[in-house]
Amino acid sequence: MPTYADYQKQIAELKAAAERTRKDEISKACADIKAIMDEYGITLADLSSTQKTVRKASKPVEIKYRNNETGETWTGRGRAPRWLDGKKKEDFLV
Repeated sequence: MPTYADYQKQIAELKAAAERTRKDEISKACADIKAIMDEYGITLADLSSTQKTVRKASKPVEIKYRNNETGETWTGRGRAPRWLDGKKKEDFLV
């Protein structure tokens, strides 16, 4: 029956073999990628130009409605505030 030390030795050997295989696969993948890039004339600069552009921050939305009693405001976007329930929006236009 194998001992704990035997299992630990096997684990170490398997980890080393897995790491060697990983490095081999990475180098093969890099070679394949380089071959494809050469075949199509792709450069690293071409790859970096495909990155997403950063979206500009949107401007704040103008306030359209104001509750003069409390000073609360609403832009007209999203869910209507409770202070507008049962009232005409036109009465609160800024």
